[in-house]
Amino acid sequence: MREKLIRRFEPLLLPALSVFTAMVLGGVLIAVAGGNPLEAYAGMLEGALGSPRAVSETLVWATPYILAGLSVSLALKGGLFNIGAEGQLALGALSAAWAGHWLPQLVGGGLPAALHVPVTLLFGALAGGLWAAVPGWIKARAGGHEVISTIMLNYVALNAVSFLLNGPMKDPEASNVLSRTPLIDESAWVPALVDGYRLHWGFPLALLAAALVGWALRRTTFGFEIRTAGQSPDAARYAGVRVSRTVIATMALSGAFAGLAGAIEVSALHHRHELGFSQGYGFDAIAIALLGKAHPGGTVLAALLFSVMRSGATRMQYLTQVPIDVISVIQALVLLFVAADALVRRIYRVRGSSERLVLTRGWGG
Repeated sequence: MREKLIRRFEPLLLPALSVFTAMVLGGVLIAVAGGNPLEAYAGMLEGALGSPRAVSETLVWATPYILAGLSVSLALKGGLFNIGAEGQLALGALSAAWAGHWLPQLVGGGLPAALHVPVTLLFGALAGGLWAAVPGWIKARAGGHEVISTIMLNYVALNAVSFLLNGPMKDPEASNVLSRTPLIDESAWVPALVDGYRLHWGFPLALLAAALVGWALRRTTFGFEIRTAGQSPDAARYAGVRVSRTVIATMALSGAFAGLAGAIEVSALHHRHELGFSQGYGFDAIAIALLGKAHPGGTVLAALLFSVMRSGATRMQYLTQVPIDVISVIQALVLLFVAADALVRRIYRVRGSSERLVLTRGWGG
């Protein structure tokens, strides 16, 4: 009976045990630092969910987490490990800032919001998608491993963005000393979802994106090709799937979600691209995707969990004086235990039975 229940709920059980184990170890760190773990976690929950405004801020955090998490999850479904979400997100944000400020000047006048908002978001998604297609092409045509190429392209993207924000795209206002673009036009702003709160329409858009990805993976030919190529490229070729094309398209679509995450941050919250605006969304997205087992629904739940931790961290520090860095340690431990699920199985004596998530293939594979 116990084994039957474990097999049935294993997709949820192992991530839950990984989070629980990370929280327990995080509690030990808090105690070593002189804090009370229960008070610290209670403060975190209060800061994240204790009021309507706190819930609003948590969902604001969740929006880029969901989209960037979908980016990594989709790549994982295709047997690819996209480490470059942070760079794709930064380029998406930069492109959105360009479309929001300079595009109306280029076309000779203002754009209506009904057109300007989707165009701004589209520019962000396209920038992220095109950038991610590069390692996809390298993987498909030259056998270069996407882990290495996406990491390296992160450096290229982030440094290129830094150069542009300090040079050609820097806000020319005389009083500005920061590395940032001018404000985008108001017609490019994603509106707030609730008056008086920062929560915006990007959040339901992120949920819609997750639903669409889940539907596409299960119901469309392209989704079948992604899943088949991810599980077994040789079997996919035998089934008539053009694996090289699928790899490039999967990476491009993956990058588009990361670029969209950056574009929404610019269009809905900051209304400009400012250096360092990302709180490491692209890197946290790796842990979110792994925790969610690359499933769109699991990715949303994992993104909400990370949002609660990030949103409540400041309140936790204020109430208990526990360093906010503990949250980063807990997130790293979650990633560690999810990646090494055999360790979790051994600790809780859970037998392995189900399929394992393909993280990455060998060099040139």
